[in-house]
Amino acid sequence: MALRWKSLLRFRSTTRPLIIFTFCLTVIHSLGDDVDSCDKLRLGQYVCKEPKIDDATQEPENCKDRLAWVECLPAPNMSCRLSNGTQFKFSGEEVGFNKSIPCRNVSGYSYKVAVALSLFLGWIGADRFYLGYPALGLLKFCTVGFCGIGSLVDFMLISMQIVGPSDGSDYIVDYYGARLTRLSITNETYRRTQLSQ
Repeated sequence: MALRWKSLLRFRSTTRPLIIFTFCLTVIHSLGDDVDSCDKLRLGQYVCKEPKIDDATQEPENCKDRLAWVECLPAPNMSCRLSNGTQFKFSGEEVGFNKSIPCRNVSGYSYKVAVALSLFLGWIGADRFYLGYPALGLLKFCTVGFCGIGSLVDFMLISMQIVGPSDGSDYIVDYYGARLTRLSITNETYRRTQLSQ
């Protein structure tokens, strides 16, 4: 029994320094300033520019395959490795890497127009012609909207965005909040310039 306690104490006395050494090594490694690659910087070590928004589609201008790219600037005095492999120390004004953001694939079909056509001219198939389904539009035209029932069903499907454009893109949806935000930012900028003069 005494031998068992001695071996247990010996085991505890050797593992404690090992645990402390491992903890210190982890802390030192996490406090390191240099990051291997610029795109692996942690949050707070870089800032990304706002994407340029297209007024017609209200999506980033460089949106392709549901992704858009924004430029990111590493923090001042941050050094990291660029994509070509060179080490660079940033002043806060240079672009270090690009980051992808999600966006909608929009090709020009307006949600408001589709719903209005479905509501008022759905019985002659104008909504389906507009969305790029000419065969269904012709069928609705010949059957007077499937005797009105098909027009009602299509109106509900289009208004709930279950049926979209035939090319697989998304509708252009007018976000009133985006316009109000842009308007308030413009007014705030104008007010600040007036106060500074």
